[in-house]
Amino acid sequence: MTRRKRNLSGEERTLWATVARTVAPLRPEDAIVEPPEPPAEMPPVAAATAKGTAMPAKAGKIGKAVPPPPPPLHPIERRTLTRVARGTIEIDGRIDLHGLTQLDAHDRLRGFLIDAQSRGSKLVIVITGKGKVGGDDPFGMNERGVLRRRVPQWLAEPGLRNIVIGFEEAHRSHGGGGALYVRIRKKRTAHKAGDV
Repeated sequence: MTRRKRNLSGEERTLWATVARTVAPLRPEDAIVEPPEPPAEMPPVAAATAKGTAMPAKAGKIGKAVPPPPPPLHPIERRTLTRVARGTIEIDGRIDLHGLTQLDAHDRLRGFLIDAQSRGSKLVIVITGKGKVGGDDPFGMNERGVLRRRVPQWLAEPGLRNIVIGFEEAHRSHGGGGALYVRIRKKRTAHKAGDV
């Protein structure tokens, strides 16, 4: 019996391309060279800058600076995970997303993380639940375990990178696969003009 080849979704192709760019081939002569991706549509300002032509400046308006890219995610160190599991490092907060819709869960998670950062929390736990395996739904219409799969995607979004340092699956004592430890980034304080 032969297996049918499954086509990758656009998201899977993007993920694979990202991983493939970070790997060095064992034999460079056998490396697969990807054709360059077509350039994305650039806004008029960026297109004009790229071509070397200046855009006419509007009177009285100063161009906005491009914000820096969000910081990368970092895995939580094994030593830290061990200390959390043993209880020597405290969990500063917890949120349970059981039974919520994706929209409600996303909104509550975002608010919880913003609040945790403003309180100075270092480590929180997000409980997603494990979801039920199998069930009465042969067509997958009432999919289970959606939050378990979606919460890590939300935590990796650029909008939360200024809050989240990294995350890992929780220890069995804290829910295992149905929960995540999330490290919170220290909130940056704005300096006054007189402070140097």
